[in-house]
Amino acid sequence: MKKLVLFLLAVISFLFITTYPGCVPSRSMDEVEVLPIERLVKKLEANRRRIKSFQGSGKISISSAQFNNSAQFQVVLQKPDSLYFSVMGPFGIELAQVLVTKDDFLFYEALHNTLYKGKVSDDVLKGIFKIDLSFQDLMNAFIGSVSLADHLYENPTKFEVLYDNYVMTYADSTADVNSVYKIDVRDLGIINFDVTNHRGQASLSAAYSKFKVFESVPIPYNIEVKNLKNKQTINIEYKNIEVNKRNTSIKMDIPEDATVIKW
Repeated sequence: MKKLVLFLLAVISFLFITTYPGCVPSRSMDEVEVLPIERLVKKLEANRRRIKSFQGSGKISISSAQFNNSAQFQVVLQKPDSLYFSVMGPFGIELAQVLVTKDDFLFYEALHNTLYKGKVSDDVLKGIFKIDLSFQDLMNAFIGSVSLADHLYENPTKFEVLYDNYVMTYADSTADVNSVYKIDVRDLGIINFDVTNHRGQASLSAAYSKFKVFESVPIPYNIEVKNLKNKQTINIEYKNIEVNKRNTSIKMDIPEDATVIKW
């Protein structure tokens, strides 16, 4: 497994080389109903679940102690458990493809016409995407959403309306974890999500901006996720997004003569 991770680090490091439409129109606060917390959480989670499939393309930038680069990319997600990711080089030439499910992965490296396949793990995901996130967190990160499923039937420790934002905090004193969500009152886009300890020190921070509404759901075109504990940052700038497109399918185009290596 260590050999696989090192290989993925080397290949992706080589492959990563070296304006957005449809922002959500703002409504005045006089036109907006301030929701009680129960309705707010249920509506936010319903919005997240409304996205069944997602396609996007643009620029991705990753920064960490071991890696610092950017590339053009395409991503296709099919809920609940399929994520396709491709990296493009100059002139839109596809350099690598990755298909990840909750159980397995396929990694095709075009330069050497080689397909790697095996069981998915946290080490494999880190080797591919260069940031410590679980599979479900990666799915949410590419869409720019945050799961509130665990909070549907509990009230936040703190809830307030500050200017044009809802701010709600869920505190877990046993784990010393505070989850803080900032939501735009007008369009219910989650604009910030932070995980901190009781002293306010953040271990994870996410920011979302330049929203466009798809099927009543605000989707951000700009996404930044920081794993502060490990000093890792991923920035996504979408140019094109399609949501819940009919007949969305995920298929890797692998040459018949590709060398297949199982891990």
